Amino acid sequence: MSDEREAIDTSETAPAGFEPVIVAFCCQYCAYAAADLAGSMRLQYSPNVRVVRLLCTGKTDPIFFLKAFEGGADGVFVAGCMEGNCHFVEGNLRAKQRVQHAKGLLDEVGIGGGRLEMYNMSAGEGAKFAAAADEMTERIRSLGPSPLRPEPGDAEAALQAALDGVEVAQA
Repeated sequence: MSDEREAIDTSETAPAGFEPVIVAFCCQYCAYAAADLAGSMRLQYSPNVRVVRLLCTGKTDPIFFLKAFEGGADGVFVAGCMEGNCHFVEGNLRAKQRVQHAKGLLDEVGIGGGRLEMYNMSAGEGAKFAAAADEMTERIRSLGPSPLRPEPGDAEAALQAALDGVEVAQA
């Protein structure tokens, strides 16, 4: 674990005022309802979390997580039903296996498996959703920005390079 943390811990080089972007893939029956309940209860939790509602977390694919990182997310979490209470019988167990597999992939490519997590909660646990959002935000703050996060100006440089390529191809 210490080798992994050394490889991905960028907290010393994290820019001042770094605020992570976190994507949460949530089951509509439990975790999404818990997120909604957290809002209805006026619970304070990190505004850095972007929620994506899924019919079931069992439909997640590691490519979803990788695309989120590629799109600029610093952290990703999957939140599903409590184990044994999935509306689709074993969907949350499949999601758990996929998250574990993806964590290994993230470690192998140098992004770090600690940037991905799985949580289980019921629809009535708004406070648990808020706690998961805050826990993940603090974890990612300590890790620093994702190695895939675009630097300011990189998007413009990439666009310009693409436009230059189009001009050369048309010539």
